[in-house]
Amino acid sequence: MPDYSELSKRERQIMEIIHRLGEASVKEVVDNLADEPSYNTIRVSIYNLKNKGYLRQREEGKKHIYQPVVEAEQAEQSALKHVVKTYFGGSTPKVVSTLLNLDSSKISEAELDELAHLIETARQKRGKR
Repeated sequence: MPDYSELSKRERQIMEIIHRLGEASVKEVVDNLADEPSYNTIRVSIYNLKNKGYLRQREEGKKHIYQPVVEAEQAEQSALKHVVKTYFGGSTPKVVSTLLNLDSSKISEAELDELAHLIETARQKRGKR
């Protein structure tokens, strides 16, 4: 699986857009970027992402359409691993604590129950190893 932690900020933005749209042309990517970069800059970045193995390309008439090589869920996991490693020293409890402390009043009882269930499931999986 391609390692999304190796991507530049611009490349991550491009991949996020293509994942969100499912597939996209260079123009569609440019249209979805807030800072309005040049078409050519994005075309080169997409070409580089394709050569690095993050995107695949198909033709639709004269237009090139790009699709992510990995599913969005795999990309999310790769990006989150990078954030956890970079900003939380690899500590899952620090991440969860930070998330819970962002605004604990907005976390519903159902969400807390779901988190408790996920923790219990993780404990059970560890016990089976």
